[in-house]
Amino acid sequence: MIVSWNTTNACNMYCAHCYRDAGCKANEELSTDEAKTLLEQIARAGFKIMIFSGGEPLMRPDILELVEYATRLKLIAVFGTNGTLITRQMAADLKSAGAKGMGISLDSLDANKHDKFRSFAGAWQGAVDGMKNCREVGLPFQIHTTVMDWNQHELEALTDFAVKIGAKAHHFFFLVPTGRAASIEEESLRAEGYENVLTRIMRKQREVSIELKPTCAPQFLRIADELGVKTRFHRGCLAGLSYCIISPRGKVQPCAYLNMELGDVRETPFDEIWRSNEVLKTLRTLNYSGNCGGCRYKNKCGGCRARAACYNGGDFMSGEPWCKNCNA
Repeated sequence: MIVSWNTTNACNMYCAHCYRDAGCKANEELSTDEAKTLLEQIARAGFKIMIFSGGEPLMRPDILELVEYATRLKLIAVFGTNGTLITRQMAADLKSAGAKGMGISLDSLDANKHDKFRSFAGAWQGAVDGMKNCREVGLPFQIHTTVMDWNQHELEALTDFAVKIGAKAHHFFFLVPTGRAASIEEESLRAEGYENVLTRIMRKQREVSIELKPTCAPQFLRIADELGVKTRFHRGCLAGLSYCIISPRGKVQPCAYLNMELGDVRETPFDEIWRSNEVLKTLRTLNYSGNCGGCRYKNKCGGCRARAACYNGGDFMSGEPWCKNCNA
């Protein structure tokens, strides 16, 4: 089970696709004490993997203290970060605090394209330097790439780069038009494009020893089956099943891109929200409508619930619009 906490809305970048619309620190973000209480509740709910994300989580002054506390609770502390703040000292401090892995964003091998997408001069070099600093101190890291129409041609080359620089995995994030990403929806892939790219990724998995994992494209499991590619993953969309997200202010959502507030951890303990919320209970029924409801891969893929909601008037149990073989 995996939970992602947006530790802060503060960020040193202004990325075009940010679902959180990060930039400035939000009012009423969880304090250190409130964050520790949240971590206790997350552990109590049975979660194992604790993702510290943002915004940019390394902009939170108490981040090392929180990683240390999460580790004491036997949570596996990992990060989603743009990587530019991972100095060698920070990498060493994170490892000492108990961090087990850093997910570092890299969207192109062309530094100018990456910097433009991230609205930050030097973002590419900063991310690569962050990777090297992690490697030097023995802190595992993986590369995160947001897949767009303008970078989809270089995904295999990015995987080769990931192998060369020492990444443990390369994860591909497929755009869901929420937050700032709504303004670049036309740059995302459609059914044919998704099918093609996912097929390429699964074929690439045969060639490399590191893990390749598409996110918000649960159809990859069907394609892996069809190609005979082995993967450790057994379920596509995890929203509400074994994954959820918590905002900087403590609002719980089924996933990062399904923008529905299910509860406030300041008012209701997280483990209670996770156990009893009606939206989460509905997601766990797997009683989808439309093409997902009749698909023989319903239990393995599940379709992207956030994309279903986005393109079907908020109906998060409806059909996934960009699955080419949704009626397979």
